Amino acid sequence: MSPDSANTKKAGMNAAGPAVTPAELPAKVSVAFSVQYATDAPELPRWRLRRWATCAIEHVAAEEAELLDAPRFQRAELTMRLVDAEEGRALNNCYRQRDYATNVLTFEYGVDSFGTISGDIVLCVPVLHREAEEQGKPLLAHAAHLTVHGVLHALGYDHIDEEDAEEMEALETRILAHMGIPDPYQ
Repeated sequence: MSPDSANTKKAGMNAAGPAVTPAELPAKVSVAFSVQYATDAPELPRWRLRRWATCAIEHVAAEEAELLDAPRFQRAELTMRLVDAEEGRALNNCYRQRDYATNVLTFEYGVDSFGTISGDIVLCVPVLHREAEEQGKPLLAHAAHLTVHGVLHALGYDHIDEEDAEEMEALETRILAHMGIPDPYQ
């Protein structure tokens, strides 16, 4: 179950959640976002990935501020590693026992006693390119979606069951819409 599922239900809200406008996004969450390049990805500079990740973190913080009595976290420390298909496959096989390169793989470490949520996100660049082409999506729109998806996993969201999947997809869609990116599920 995602972090705010129970609170969303208590507040009588649906999966669409509260409407958050850009002016309402808080600047209260401190973000540390580092990027490691294990493969070439000139179309994905650090500033772009950091902007997408920060937007997702701030959006989640704003929505949770509407639902929770106290914030779950005050700081987010995330690392994104861009990898080739070989490393993506090895990591997916090692940690998920699936012998193929997946698009995004996230390691969520939770919230520490200081209120810092942390995680590592692995983005497989060749899979990103292939999927964008196969799905007829602009590369940067798909990269933004996968970045947001990975960040949400690092923040504790999942899509294991149908209800959580619907909630996570709706949250992704709202975040991407805030960035001017079309619904990736359409």
